[in-house]
Amino acid sequence: MRLPGTRYQEHGWEHVRKLLGRCSLQAFARDALTQLLDPAQDEAQLALYTDLMADMLRAEARASRFAASGNSYGESVADLASSLLVELRARPADWIAFCAALRTEHARSGAFWREAGGEALLRKKVNDMYAVLRDKVDADNYQAACGRPCSPNRMYTYRMLDTAYGEIERVFARWSELRAQAGAILGREIEAMPIEVRQMKSAAHCKAEWIIRWSETLERFGDGPGPLHTRSKRFASLKNSPDKIAAMLAEIGDYEELSANRDQAWLHDAGDALAWLDDLQRVLEQNPGPGPDQILDAPDDDCADAGPTPVAEDADDPREVQAATALSLPPRFMQLARAAQDGSSRTAHLLREESLPVRLAVYLKVLGGADDSYPSEWLDPATGELPTMAQLAALDDLSLPTLRKRRDAAIAKLSGAGAP
Repeated sequence: MRLPGTRYQEHGWEHVRKLLGRCSLQAFARDALTQLLDPAQDEAQLALYTDLMADMLRAEARASRFAASGNSYGESVADLASSLLVELRARPADWIAFCAALRTEHARSGAFWREAGGEALLRKKVNDMYAVLRDKVDADNYQAACGRPCSPNRMYTYRMLDTAYGEIERVFARWSELRAQAGAILGREIEAMPIEVRQMKSAAHCKAEWIIRWSETLERFGDGPGPLHTRSKRFASLKNSPDKIAAMLAEIGDYEELSANRDQAWLHDAGDALAWLDDLQRVLEQNPGPGPDQILDAPDDDCADAGPTPVAEDADDPREVQAATALSLPPRFMQLARAAQDGSSRTAHLLREESLPVRLAVYLKVLGGADDSYPSEWLDPATGELPTMAQLAALDDLSLPTLRKRRDAAIAKLSGAGAP
């Protein structure tokens, strides 16, 4: 799962957790656990523990499995483990809670870590400490990135919904084998492959009612009650809030799509541009004559001396009307979209020399197709989102590679000027 500002919610977390757990058991073996039973030693023991862990993590960083990618931002498993250790040192409350849990278990069972299965119980307590810390750190970073409140419990809810989406995706992929469960999730009996199987391409396409039905029927098709239908109060209100579920799923899907494209879109652009140039060269070789920038339409004899036809400043451009109609957009889409622009913002000032389709392409790349800040005049009525890059290229009478090049240049201009 990818969300703004988060680092620990992706595929590498399991390896991070195992690395921290393994090194912790070694650290405790070198330092008698009995010293953690004295609350007066919590601060000193935290300093000792983090020093021992730092040394071990530096040594483990050389192993290939821990040098592997831990998230989509280029941080390795060892990098993430070391960063979380630093967070623990800066947030002693989580260490104090861990020591308190050890003392509670010791009061009940004695030196449990010396008994059979005691090492597994100790590892679980370490894992719990780092899992709670992880969600606190990511929740804080999410708030800093988005300016929206986010608690560790909300971060946990995001992850639960992402996991539920993955489980539903798995059921849909095997719908012919899991026909009864797929039908229960969809709320109808199915005979042929449901169209929803092809349509659900990300968490943003997963419907809230599917999540609720999946959880409701999991006891029948799985190993126990689903997360929305257990006795725990953590998600008790969520099953009656489909709008909240839908909004959180959309955020997960939209950001994953946006952040995935941000890093690698230029590779696709380069391929498209080369293919386009190859096609252009082939056409020019087959049709010798003036280049495409030099071809002029000969004027009709009847109007050669008539001069240009005056056009009202607010009149619709016939080409734009024709292009919008061909794209199933409102005929006056371009004129209305221009009128809806806010020219007072700093971003609008920096992009004042760019065409409207290029500006919309910038917003599409940076903010995604759907954002509350967009005026309705900018949106495709069929999707409720900004037009696609292909639609914007047609509206601007440009090739798709050219539009992408101008969009990326505009984004670079904004980044260089520090515009929001």
